Formats: sequence, C-alpha cells, structure tokens
Amino acid sequence: MTERKAGYFLYHSIGQYPGKEAELSDAMAELASVWSAPDDQQWSYMLGKRAEFIDLWRQLIGAMEGSVTTCENVTQGVHMLTTSLPADLLRGRKVLVAADCFPSNHFLLSRLRERFDFELKTVHPRQGAHWVADEDMIAEWDRDVALALISWVSSTTSHKVDLDALVSHGRAMGSLIGVDITQAAGLLPFSVFDPEIDFAVSTSLKWMCGAPGAGMLYVRPDLIGDCRPELRGWFSQDNPFNWDIGAFDYAPDIRRFDNGTPAILPAAATVPALKWHAGTDRASLLHHNRLLCDILIDGVDALGVGLLSPREREDRGGSLMLDLASAEAASKTLADLNGAGYSADTRGASLRLSPGIQTTEDATRVLLDVFAWALNRA
Repeated sequence: MTERKAGYFLYHSIGQYPGKEAELSDAMAELASVWSAPDDQQWSYMLGKRAEFIDLWRQLIGAMEGSVTTCENVTQGVHMLTTSLPADLLRGRKVLVAADCFPSNHFLLSRLRERFDFELKTVHPRQGAHWVADEDMIAEWDRDVALALISWVSSTTSHKVDLDALVSHGRAMGSLIGVDITQAAGLLPFSVFDPEIDFAVSTSLKWMCGAPGAGMLYVRPDLIGDCRPELRGWFSQDNPFNWDIGAFDYAPDIRRFDNGTPAILPAAATVPALKWHAGTDRASLLHHNRLLCDILIDGVDALGVGLLSPREREDRGGSLMLDLASAEAASKTLADLNGAGYSADTRGASLRLSPGIQTTEDATRVLLDVFAWALNRA
C-alpha cells in the first residue's frame, strides 16, 4: 500500500504540506492559551493574527494595503461585493458568467438577479466540449454587461482561461470584472494588477493548504469608495469604537466591507499554511505538479481513458479530471484507489486527481498500475 501522504491527490479540495499537523496544533495551542488567560490581551493577539492573514494574502496577489479583507468563503465574498455596488449599476443590464464556474457562485447570482433586476447571462460549453471557450465568453460580452465574474480555473475540468484576453475585452466594454482564483491560487502566479481587475475572491484551501472559513476578498482601491456594503457594523467604520448611533461613516478602505466582530479563528488557523507557502519555491511547486500531471496523462492515454482537462500545461490549473464513463465506475475505481492508499475524489463520472507538494513521483507511477487494475474490476 502506498503511504497516504505520498498518494495524496486532493489539492483541488483541502491541501496538505509537510509539518501541517504540528504547525496547526502549535498555533491552536498558542491561541487557546492566549484566549483563556485571565487578562485583557486577547483582542490585540487575535486581531494581529487576522492582520497577518490579510498581509500574507495581499503579498501573494500583489495587492495594495487597505484592499484585502476576510470573508467566510467565495460565495460570501461575491455577495459582499455585488450587493455593495450602486443601486442602478446592475438594474436592466447583464451579469456574465460561464456555466463551468463554481456552482455556488451561480446559485447566488441566480437569486440576486431577482432582487437587482439584471439578466444573468450564462455561457455554456459548445456541443461535445468540456469547458467554456474564451471566444464564446467574448462573443456574449457586450456593452450591456455591467459585471462579469470569471473563473480563472474551472473546478470541473481545470481549464484555465486567457485572463489577459478576457480582461482586455471587458475593459473595452466598460464592465466591472471579478475573478474567482480559488482553483489555482498558490500554484499559478497571479497579480490583481496584471491584468488589472476590479475584485477577486478565494478560499484558503486547496493549494494554499489552509483552513475552511478563511476566505479572501480583494477590491480595487479606486472602486472601494463607490461601494456601500449593506451588511455593516462597528468594524465597517474608520474608528470601530465610535458609539454614536447617529454618526456612522464607512471606513475609507477595504475595512468598510467588514461588519460586526470578525470571525478570526479560521484566519488564525490558516496563518501557518500561508507562512509555509510564502517560504516555498513556488516555481518548484509548479514544476513538481506539471511533472506528475505529465506522467498521469501519458498513463491514462495508454489505458484509453478520456481526459476532461486540457492537455497543454499553459491551458490548465493543477488538476486532471478523467472520464470514467459512469458514476458507478468512478465510485468503484475510487474505492480501489483509496484501499491502496490514495486520496482522490469523484464528481459524477469524473475522477479528480491533483498532485501537490507531498505527492511523490513513485506513488504517481504506482497509482497508474492500481488504476489499470481498478478499471478492469469496475
């Protein structure tokens, strides 16, 4: 049986790194000690951890101070931004999204269109295609599109869009442009200024190896002043300790997207992972992933298994999705892989494999042998 760490292919889901358990345990033990002490030092410590989380994210995506804050998840981040926009910006216009976006975002936008009276324009893959083509997004992207939400990398196929081309077209159309970077954040290079976008959202899971509930929202500094978040509270102010209930005023920066007392625990639990990531050689992380994905592609080609992800490195994130013809076959194959020490998952008839820092080349080659055996059983 393959050692479970070496056979970990779930970087599209949670993400692990060497020493994660020990570092997380130490961080939570320290937090428990501070939070349980009979003194008044808790809040300075906790808010410092949140600030550290924000700064690490800000450095990763090249964002300016005062432009990144926390949220619980990507869906909440999209909601925070969308509902803060001027009331007449979306009314009677379009919001553009691809059908292979993270479904949760589509669920949200489908509900918001009723309230804000916009047309939700969903671009679908062509007949027989697995992902939405960039040129089809551009063809539907006209001057009536007030806002476009781009999935940088699809969670269903690992297809990576041509962000430069899409943002360039969107700028010409005068649209606001948001990007969900969740599926490749921490693996592929990304900057909010190259190309310049209006907002970005991400979780701290997957390649970032953090904790659930530790989301990130970036908003372009020049846009922040036009936003009036509806969920607001004492932390939305420049001075949170203003108690005059008739004198509320939004903070001039991203803090206006905060509201009540922030949920700091997820951010504090994620700081060790973000610090680990900041200290790694990111080019080596990507090279390792590409090497193992190439081995997998060659192996599944030899087995005659369909590939649902792009073949070319530059066209995909760090995952490979394999077509196993039926959900039953995928489920049986996954059970056999799990039994042999491998961690992966399925979505319907698709088997998802994402090799990362702990995944080894030897384990990847053995996986192909187990996979061949499992396919025959299935």
